[in-house]
Amino acid sequence: MKQTLLAWSSGKDSAWSLYRLRKTNEYQVVALLTSFNSVADRVAMHAVRRSLVRQQAQAAGLPLWEVELPWPCSNQQYESAMARACERAVQSGIECVAFGDLFLRDIREYREKQLQGTGLQPIFPLWSLPTEALAKEMIAAGLRARITCVDTRQLAPEFAGREFDARFLEDLPHPIDRCGENGEFHSFVYAGPMFSRGIEVETGEAILRDGFMFCDLVGQPKDALV
Repeated sequence: MKQTLLAWSSGKDSAWSLYRLRKTNEYQVVALLTSFNSVADRVAMHAVRRSLVRQQAQAAGLPLWEVELPWPCSNQQYESAMARACERAVQSGIECVAFGDLFLRDIREYREKQLQGTGLQPIFPLWSLPTEALAKEMIAAGLRARITCVDTRQLAPEFAGREFDARFLEDLPHPIDRCGENGEFHSFVYAGPMFSRGIEVETGEAILRDGFMFCDLVGQPKDALV
């Protein structure tokens, strides 16, 4: 099987990618790759605490490769940091990098361009799957997630902090994508068939910043939203 590094956002699509890849005989996920805002100590956009992502990696039984990003972070700084991660992957014998993208062609083409010449093959285990059916499949299989970020230009801020469940899907207005692929919302997975155990989280403070409603998720120890 091909040794594979999985881009890990902490959300449902990367978690479901892990689940699907583990059901194949072609790819073996050997590590998770997450970039962190070093100032906030959180995943960019998802705003999930680093400590919770580390718990996810432990529950998945995989090492977590942590990529440090400055804040603010230019595109050049981001690409340099990811290039170093790719070099590490090649040196570790990794052959593929997996992404949880669903249908945005420009994002896929960007990832493919960044991996050209690195010796790493980009793979997209969820690509082109119908997103409404995919969302229902995740929930039916036991994936449990909480909404951590909402783009208030596309979706009401009250959706932040909610469970990603059947009622959530029913309440989403059209034409909001049921998996939030257009950036309408982001999530944190705290239980599911890709984990050996669940992660205890509580909904914390909600903050509106730059048009996004962020809902903090608190594990242990409890600390303030930054």
